[in-house]
Parts: sequence; structure tokens; C-alpha cells
Amino acid sequence: MTDLEEWSTNANQALTISFIQAGQTSVQTLSTFQPRFTYPIFGEEERIFGYQGLKINLRFAAHDLLPNIQISYDKRFKPVGDTKATDLLEKLKEWTPQISFQKATAFDSSIQNDSSAPKFQPPGELVQSYTSQGRQFEIWRGELTEIAVQRLIERIQILISLFIEGGTPLPLDDQDWSLARWTVFFVYEKLSNFPSPNTSPYSLVGYSTSYRFIIYHAFPPAQESAEDKAAIHDFELSSLKPVSPASLPARARISQFLILPSHQGHSHGTHLFNAMTSTFLNSSSCVEITVEDPNEAFDDLRDYCDYSRLLANGTLNQISLNNNIPSNLTSKRIGVKVPTSQLLDRSLLEALRKKNKLAPRQFDRLVEMHLLSKLPIHTRQSGTARITQRGRSTNENDRAWYYWRLLVKQRIYKKNRDVLAQLDRIERIEKVEEQVGELAGDYERLLRAIERRESRNGEPVGDNNNNEERKERGKRKVVLEDEEEDGTPEPKKLKDNN
Repeated sequence: MTDLEEWSTNANQALTISFIQAGQTSVQTLSTFQPRFTYPIFGEEERIFGYQGLKINLRFAAHDLLPNIQISYDKRFKPVGDTKATDLLEKLKEWTPQISFQKATAFDSSIQNDSSAPKFQPPGELVQSYTSQGRQFEIWRGELTEIAVQRLIERIQILISLFIEGGTPLPLDDQDWSLARWTVFFVYEKLSNFPSPNTSPYSLVGYSTSYRFIIYHAFPPAQESAEDKAAIHDFELSSLKPVSPASLPARARISQFLILPSHQGHSHGTHLFNAMTSTFLNSSSCVEITVEDPNEAFDDLRDYCDYSRLLANGTLNQISLNNNIPSNLTSKRIGVKVPTSQLLDRSLLEALRKKNKLAPRQFDRLVEMHLLSKLPIHTRQSGTARITQRGRSTNENDRAWYYWRLLVKQRIYKKNRDVLAQLDRIERIEKVEEQVGELAGDYERLLRAIERRESRNGEPVGDNNNNEERKERGKRKVVLEDEEEDGTPEPKKLKDNN
């Protein structure tokens, strides 16, 4: 019996992804990299059976993303009963358009001889241009109802499943009203070197998608007047005036976000996120900016960008902590509750949150991080040693540290009330204290990263995957439960602490 192990190949190593363009005499490769995951295509074990010396080359034209798949191998397993080699074409055709399977020679020829490539322009409208390390880049925005945008997404979105945990392709066969909710932002490099008359001036750097999550505003019963009720009962939906999804109040929800590995670490993610945020802030129909199931790296990027923006526009400078609560209201006597409503101006916070179109949870985190940054380092690093006097301390920084922790505890408890209610009192207190300590530590990590970025001659924050920041990010733990940004409870499960 043949040793079947020798016919098993690591799919992540077998698959190579490249971006190419027309060269002087033949196509030339701009970048090459490996996928992070292949389990969506080849299964949880990420193994391919039935080949020796297997190589799968997934190539894209750098400008219009025309794809091509080349498969080569030294040997193929001969079927024995029901055991046979993986049908690679059958596996891959579910993830890429049919045009991907033309012969490599035909693909190379089409790229090398494409006289229309120099005239290529990304679809949609130009949102922003910027320079990084002496090279020119552009961000373009288009709607998914546009055929040119659909074509690019159909060709490239296999990468979402290869680089984003749990990432899935967009259903491009949806009805027009559903596609109209989607917006796509492309980042392209504007090239200056043209080795061939058929070389395109554009090369993809990354892209992101967002969709409008329509929200319904209902009058609270106490605020609903007789006129409001009459207007609701008399309301008629006119068939003569079709409603565009773009005109309805909505949350802008960032869905997929990908910077190609060859371009990571150069702040392109920062530029893309900020360009998207600026677009949403300028939209009259967008009331809030949210993110769909972000991973830790994107959480960091978002925190860096949002925090920097709120610093730059003066929002955070308007927020301060009132640490002058009467000391008799902070004692440990039974029945005494600290009036946390007096610690912050809640009406001001809500107005600032809405102005910046931030989700409540995200805004709370940024406010907490800002208030923490105002405390001396030695106070922040003291843990609970300096808060034994609670609000009665004569040191205003110690009082502020106590009140800061109290506010964070209150938010954590409210968000995780159902989970914490299942614990006994002592365990509940310990769990919340542990959570506050971890959250403070994570805020410190983010503040250090922001300080490092700002010291690099004003370099934009975020999207810089250096080893130091990856190591620090790896210290984050998963505890307790949280909510979706729009307030919808998630299923009971342990959840990232921030």
C-alpha cells in the first residue's frame, strides 16, 4: 500500500499569489506572497491530497486584476478504489471566475499585448491622493452597482478568504437594491516607471468594502405627540417616488479591509481608513460608523486613527474628569453609591459622539484612553495601591485614578451584566478588577504606539506591523462578553475585553 502521507501537501505553501504587469519583453512580477489561510478552499487541515511537487500560482494583472491560475506538479496519485487526488480545478472554480483558467501562455500574451492598459483608470471617483516614501498613491470610491466595480471585486475577492479570518466573498448576484447598499474603496499606486508601452500606470495596493445598514428611528412613547401619531396613521407610501437606499438614515459598516502583504507596514491602511471615515462624515445620510467583526490588528488601526482624529479636531480637549465629588459620597459604607453621573458631562459626551459619528462602545473606549493619558505614569502604574482612600484622597491624581477605574468598572459591568450575574459576589468583583487591569494595560500599549508613531516625523498611525507592536498586541486576553456596536447582544460567549 502506498504511503499516503507522501502525497499530502501543505496548501498554504503550495499556493503562491503574484501581481504582474507588462514588461520590456515579457510580463514581469511586481510582488509575490503566500496566503495566511487556505481552509475555506481546502478544508480545516489545509492539506491537498494526491500530488508531489505541487505548485499553484494565482496571478493577477496589477491594474484590472485579470486572474490566472497555473497548476504544476511532479507526480499525481493514481486512484485506488475511492481514494483519488483532489480535483483542484473543481475546488478552485467556486472561488474564481472562469476566465482564471485560460492557458498561462494566453494570459501572459493578453497582459503583454494589452494596448488598453495604459488608459486604465480605477472605477468610480478619486477620493484622495497621497505620497508615501516618494511614491504616489490614490484612493478611489465606487458603488457595487457599477459593472466595472463588480468585475474587479469578482476577480480579487478570493483574497478575502485567504487573508481575513472568516472572510467570505460578496454575493454579486444580489438584487440591485441590495447591491446599492455597498461601496468599495480601492487603493492604487500610481506608477512612474513604464517598462513597456502597454504597462498600466496603476497597480493595486488594497481595498475595503462598506455597506449601509438602514436604521429605523421610532418615537419613544413619552415623546410621541398627538401630531406625531396622526402623521404616522395618515402616512402613505407613494409608488411615484422610489426611495434610494443611499438617501435613508444608515450606519456605515466597514466590512472587508485588506492591504496586500507586499504593501503592509507603510501606513496605507491608515490612509484608507481615514479616507473612508472622511467620506462617511461628509455623508448626510450616515449617522454612525461601525465595523463588522474586526480582528485585533484592525481594532488597533481603528483606535489609532479615531484617537488621532479626535485629538486633531479638538473633541478630546473638551472632555475632562470631575474628581471633586464630596468625600462622604465615596465611603465604603453600605448603601453609599458614588454618583458617577457627576464624573463626566454626559450630555456633552453624547453630542460629541454623534458629531463624530462614532459607535457608543468605540467612543467610550477613546474617552477612557484619553482620560487615562492625562494621569501621571507613576499613578497609572500603581494598580490599586494609590486608591485605598477612594475619593477622599488629598492627591487629585489619585482621586482621578480611582474615579477612572470606577467608570470603567461600571461600563464593563453593564455590558456583561448577564454573565457576571452567574458568578458569586467575590468572584464577580475579582473578574471585573481583572478586566479593568487588562483594559488599562491595553490602553497603555495603544498610547505608547501612538507616541512612537507621532515621534516619526508625524507619520500617520496604524497599519505598521512591526515586531514590537505585534508582540505587545499578543498580550491581549479574551474575557467576558460584549455587545455588537449597534447595541444588539451577541450570543453568550467569551469575548475580547475591548
